[in-house]
Amino acid sequence: MSQGPFLYPSITSLPGQSGVGSSDRPIRKGEGVQGEFDQVFEEKLKTSKSPGDLDQIRAPLKFSAHASQRLRDRKINLDATTLAKVNEAVDRADSKGVEDTLILTADAALIVNVKNRTVITAVDRNSMSGNVFTNIDGAVLI
Repeated sequence: MSQGPFLYPSITSLPGQSGVGSSDRPIRKGEGVQGEFDQVFEEKLKTSKSPGDLDQIRAPLKFSAHASQRLRDRKINLDATTLAKVNEAVDRADSKGVEDTLILTADAALIVNVKNRTVITAVDRNSMSGNVFTNIDGAVLI
């Protein structure tokens, strides 16, 4: 059996060699070139008016395939103003810790998963009467 060097997986140096060379050393803050994320983050920090501005960044509202089909079938039109109000309603529900909310608009009822910001289903105003909404833990009227 030969006594040659062994190759160790995921190890960049052989035993007995000195530690990490200067070219392999991770770049610390203030050293070297920033990554793209760091550049964008720094730029956002510079342009934000207050620390709370970063909290304003939120994911857009999504519609499940089921909700999209319901909106088409029931001819429910959500204009830009209504969508903005629904987004605000989702934000308010999120701030209260709601997971699934019923959002009532002038023309429709929407069930929204707050965490994923996804509209799950939609019911038009004419079909709301007599319906029982289940699996929700909050409601927002807009």
